Amino acid sequence: MSQQMEEVALGITAERQAVMSSAGMAPGKDWVIVARGLKREYDMGGEIVRALRGVDLAIHRNEYVAIMGPSGSGKSTLMNMIGCLDTPNSGEYWLNGQLVSTMKDDELARVRNKEIGFVFQTFNLLPRATALANVELPLVYAGVSGNERRERAAAALERVQLGSRMTHRPNELSGGQRQRVAIARALVNDPSILLADEPTGNLDSTTSEEIMRVFEQLAESGQTVIMVTHEPDIAAHARRVVVLRDGLVASDDKRDTFTKAVGLV
Repeated sequence: MSQQMEEVALGITAERQAVMSSAGMAPGKDWVIVARGLKREYDMGGEIVRALRGVDLAIHRNEYVAIMGPSGSGKSTLMNMIGCLDTPNSGEYWLNGQLVSTMKDDELARVRNKEIGFVFQTFNLLPRATALANVELPLVYAGVSGNERRERAAAALERVQLGSRMTHRPNELSGGQRQRVAIARALVNDPSILLADEPTGNLDSTTSEEIMRVFEQLAESGQTVIMVTHEPDIAAHARRVVVLRDGLVASDDKRDTFTKAVGLV
């Protein structure tokens, strides 16, 4: 894709301005994520794989954004960049006003633990622990006192409508309830962004709709939600959909434009 197409894909003037600002210039406080020219290459046995070829992306605080694309499009690599699990070969990545693309591993770990709540398609819950104890876990690692841990974990479970299931273990919960426990765990540190990777991948269609309602309610309450998915009908729940292809942004549309383009209306 040409640079001109990349600029068109940004679509919104404010987003284009945030991305196209001078290198090294911090974005305004209303932008939780700004990526400028992100490139990531991997050496796979002597063959260079260009996973990201210069991605520009700006996400406003409190937005609900889906990132999608076919296999090999670069969406998983971009998710790893956004989640501070990897760094680019070149380009800038700003998260909540911090230039994280130049950070070392220990600095990235601190930012990741403070700023990002992860939700995966596999719930990753401790089978013998209650819902409350599972949600407390990040606070245990952070050294938070017992009373405060329980209060914050209980509040997070209330946010996902599981206040009545705090003492239940994973095998006593439905798939949707387990995923809501995982969402509560991701929220308990009050992260800048909630990053969900294929969050409905292990759920049936009815339960998937249940989880999508949870994300919508969180977005309405002011939580920034970024969801990575390969399913157009799941992406269509977000307010904005970014489509990657061949390591570049192919389109960046509001929900109504996206749903019309993929025939979901």
